[in-house]
Amino acid sequence: MRIALGIEYDGSRFLGWQTQPGGGTVQDAVEAALSAIAGETVAVTCAGRTDRGVHARGQVVHFDTGADRPASAWVRGVNALAPESLAVLWSREVPQEFHARYGARARVYRYVLLNRAVRPALAARHVGWFHAPLDVDAMRKAAALLCGEQDFSAFRSAECQAKSPVRTLHALQIERTGERIDFLFRANAFLHHMVRNLVGTLVYVGKGKHPPAWARDVLESRNRALAAPTFAAEGLYLERVEYDATWNLPDGERNSLKIPVTP
Repeated sequence: MRIALGIEYDGSRFLGWQTQPGGGTVQDAVEAALSAIAGETVAVTCAGRTDRGVHARGQVVHFDTGADRPASAWVRGVNALAPESLAVLWSREVPQEFHARYGARARVYRYVLLNRAVRPALAARHVGWFHAPLDVDAMRKAAALLCGEQDFSAFRSAECQAKSPVRTLHALQIERTGERIDFLFRANAFLHHMVRNLVGTLVYVGKGKHPPAWARDVLESRNRALAAPTFAAEGLYLERVEYDATWNLPDGERNSLKIPVTP
């Protein structure tokens, strides 16, 4: 049977998602716990591979197994064996046609930025930080120029393995609450470092280094060298992954976010 899981994890405690020979990744921890419950080797496929230091509130994976276990075993059983910085939130048996990565309709990332003069201590591993005041209105104007189906070559890393740099950024919202600024991105898919590179560029606009229109100029240049440096990983969260309703998967935090969801 094929099982889908919803997972959350603290990325500061792992060496990224993808398995490594020496272990220490999210995938290594998930597969080890699942294999112990299943009594056989289990390999998982995730909706989106996260880098070292990047967190997830709504990662989705699937795996195939011949083990007949109650649904609770894939949640409580795995959580009993997994590190405390990782938890399975839900499990669903799904048809063989379901694919966590290729079946996703959209992905939502949140970047949490602490905007104050003094660096964080308690939240140092869970937020990005910028010391100078930021103009949120200017960043919102720049964000509006980046939405739609675009060639995001200027915002992809040199190591990006995607065949095409074209992505559809459905929404990019910026919300401020006191010293905290949240950047919410919803797209069909993302390039490697795309969100962190976009945040860096928006921060350049927010601090007054460039006008909002500059973000569009960088986008149209397709030149990574013209964009701002990649922002820190600590503030980035994979918020949720969206699938067609026919798969009957939990919606996660869909209703609590203000990002529009296509029917």
